[in-house]
Amino acid sequence: MSYAEVSHLVERFGEVEIRQLTDRAHQGEIDAAIAERALVDATAEIDGYLAARYVLPLAHVPTVLVRLCADMARYYLYDDHAPEQVVMRFKAALDTLLRISRGDIDLGVSAEGEAPASADGAEMVSGGRVWDRNDSKGFL
Repeated sequence: MSYAEVSHLVERFGEVEIRQLTDRAHQGEIDAAIAERALVDATAEIDGYLAARYVLPLAHVPTVLVRLCADMARYYLYDDHAPEQVVMRFKAALDTLLRISRGDIDLGVSAEGEAPASADGAEMVSGGRVWDRNDSKGFL
């Protein structure tokens, strides 16, 4: 299972670019098998970094891994012809993965790969009353 899907590549980089990178048979369509191969390769590399800190496979995939996987897969699809921007995003992804593996960045999942339970409710706390009617001494 990859951290990202072909639809993520299309959403992030556009259908035209992904079609150009994968349509090696010149049929005018995205070759899903080629795109998925790049996603699997990116996922394998990501797992190499994550294995140092987390039990794999992760039960919950953080959004940051979807982005990193998409950026890396895009780089792999370009093969030896990647533009500078694509190379820079790939290198940034590797740097982020290195920082995750060292523990500098936390994915927000437990060591077992599960998302922590959250208490998303809002809580208001007051320091007490500053002024009330009883203290107004007849002004109100």
